[in-house]
Amino acid sequence: MKLLSAFFRLIRWPNLVFIALTQILFYYCIIIPTLPPGYDKVPYKLSPLIFYLLVLASVLIAAAGYIINDYFDINIDQVNKPDKIIVQKIIKRRWAIVLHILLTLAGLVLSFYVSYKTSFVIVAANLGCALLLWVYSTTFKRKLLTGNIIISGLTAWTVLVLYFAAHPIFPLRPSEVEGMRLGMQTIYKFAALYAGFAFIISLIREVVKDIEDMDGDKRYDCKTMPIVWGVPPSKVFVGVWLVVLIGALIVVQFYVLQIGWWISSLYILLLVIIPLFYVLRQFYHAQTPAHYHRISTLVKLVMLTGILSMILFRFEV
Repeated sequence: MKLLSAFFRLIRWPNLVFIALTQILFYYCIIIPTLPPGYDKVPYKLSPLIFYLLVLASVLIAAAGYIINDYFDINIDQVNKPDKIIVQKIIKRRWAIVLHILLTLAGLVLSFYVSYKTSFVIVAANLGCALLLWVYSTTFKRKLLTGNIIISGLTAWTVLVLYFAAHPIFPLRPSEVEGMRLGMQTIYKFAALYAGFAFIISLIREVVKDIEDMDGDKRYDCKTMPIVWGVPPSKVFVGVWLVVLIGALIVVQFYVLQIGWWISSLYILLLVIIPLFYVLRQFYHAQTPAHYHRISTLVKLVMLTGILSMILFRFEV
């Protein structure tokens, strides 16, 4: 039981649930209501079965990424979070590598099947994700901004992958073309909106975590932003992106209100925009690792409320 509990903590099961929840909400609240009626009759489509296999592939590849990240971070974690170390302390390093390989292979096999049923882009991109997670853990995590951008991009991909999986790659009958084109345009707009939100807020959280973990990172010669630039410039960087995100969300609300989506707009204002203002204020006054850890948690909660807004769009798309 202790080993099983350690395994689930190692693969960050709450983060995996978050990935699955994001994809499930986007599929049922954005894709399904938007696609034209004839979509269920086309031969290569994102059916519910193929969709859940895609979700499982995403979760497996992400879980493998968390394992390899902890594998290469043992020394740093002994400084930053000694009470949370699992690799070597509970699960031996060689088993961690075996688990990483098995989960990655399982994710890629599922990706190949999903690609066969939808689009070749899926397996190519998921293979790229698996490789990026490896090189991130071995190299890019310790580089200025590179690792932050990689993780933010992978977070955005959890949404974008559904657009590519749903997009038809086969010839359509003339009667189907217009409806499919309009449906995919709407899905693309929502995918770009939520992927952009995920990218920016993930980038913000990654830099906040870098500030929190400065002590351990500095000891092992990492070149993260707060180490290279210092904490004040890093706080300016995060502050600017928070302002950009808040501004972008406010602009989007003007468009949302014009089409009469009052409930959705009120939700975003109360549970996303105002909390982001609170995060900005708290971040300005933050001084200790405990402060930055609390802010990182708040940012993650805002990411959750942002993703949950898809539920409202289910009734308005």
